[in-house]
Amino acid sequence: MAQRRPLYIGSNLVRAAAAPYRYLLTMWLILTVLATTVGTAAAASRIKDIVDVEGVRSNMLVGYGLVVGLDGSGDSINGSPFTEQSLIGMLERLGINTRGDNIKTDNVAAVMVTGTLPAFTRQGSTIDVTVSSLGDADSLLGGTLLVTPLLGADGEVYAVAQGSVSVGGFSVGGEAETVTQGVPTSGRIPGGAIVEREILFELSDMSEINLALRNPDFTTARRIQDAINRYTGTSMAVATDPATVRMTLPPSLAGDVVGLLTEIEQLEIVPDQPARVVVDERTGIIVMGENVQISTVAVAQGNLTVRITETPQVSQPGPLSGGTTEVVPRTQVDVDTGADQQLGVVEGGLTLQELVQSLNALGIGPRDMISILQTISAAGALQAELEVL
Repeated sequence: MAQRRPLYIGSNLVRAAAAPYRYLLTMWLILTVLATTVGTAAAASRIKDIVDVEGVRSNMLVGYGLVVGLDGSGDSINGSPFTEQSLIGMLERLGINTRGDNIKTDNVAAVMVTGTLPAFTRQGSTIDVTVSSLGDADSLLGGTLLVTPLLGADGEVYAVAQGSVSVGGFSVGGEAETVTQGVPTSGRIPGGAIVEREILFELSDMSEINLALRNPDFTTARRIQDAINRYTGTSMAVATDPATVRMTLPPSLAGDVVGLLTEIEQLEIVPDQPARVVVDERTGIIVMGENVQISTVAVAQGNLTVRITETPQVSQPGPLSGGTTEVVPRTQVDVDTGADQQLGVVEGGLTLQELVQSLNALGIGPRDMISILQTISAAGALQAELEVL
């Protein structure tokens, strides 16, 4: 009889012939640990995706300008007086005096130009801008934006925009019908603004860095703190509040802030979230978190429905009877008091899936479910925050 070879699992010697049950139990434990590890890793998120670094931010820019070259689809001078004033002022700066003259043109449109200046954008770089009509122009298709300064919140000019407007929509038609697709009064100019001023921010000179959580939470902030300290082997990170994790840089890492942030933002943690139910009464959308719990309650849903149906019939008299043809009304009234609706008991400690299944079993639609959730919350049986949009 051939001798069975021993099997090695980790550092334990397991003889399959002598202990088959122990072998199977060990393999089951290993598969369980692997499954748990894979599930945890799948739910983890990078720190990069859940926090913002204080100081690394974009800035909004806005400007007022003119779009010219429109094919009769611009502002009407009478309906948009600011377009006329802007046109006169622009021509005067070019040495052309038109004051007192009756200007009639529909090839010009007043527009607002908006853009976003990303962090650390250097002078001479280009950014995209959006051009939106301000007057009664019908379309910006084929127009060209003239030189437009873009201002920041402090009133300083940070970029200058100019270029051909790219419009995705159109509007055509005649006297009886008009066809419009998209929004022809708004367009974009890719790379249409040149950065003229930089926003000074020296990241390498910082001795403290604050990480701002996009979804503030005490548990998530603490997990970020522990992950950073465990990776660096120090206690440099401290969760000061549910929205902020402060990192005090040691002297050994001075001057290499970018390298440190590159390593930290790749660390993975499992974000925690509070039990919350968000409902939108306008659209009937309901979003529930996984930690929503319901205490034991009884739920009944029924409506009084009265349906009135008119089915008039024509009464035709017999031949030579001397009668006249008349329309005889026929009315049918149906009343549904909801008596067939049953009172359902929703057991306590239900999970999200079980709650939805219980309410669906009662034949409850999304909009009725919103009212039920609000009533359950008012009764104190919804162990979660209810937010109504």
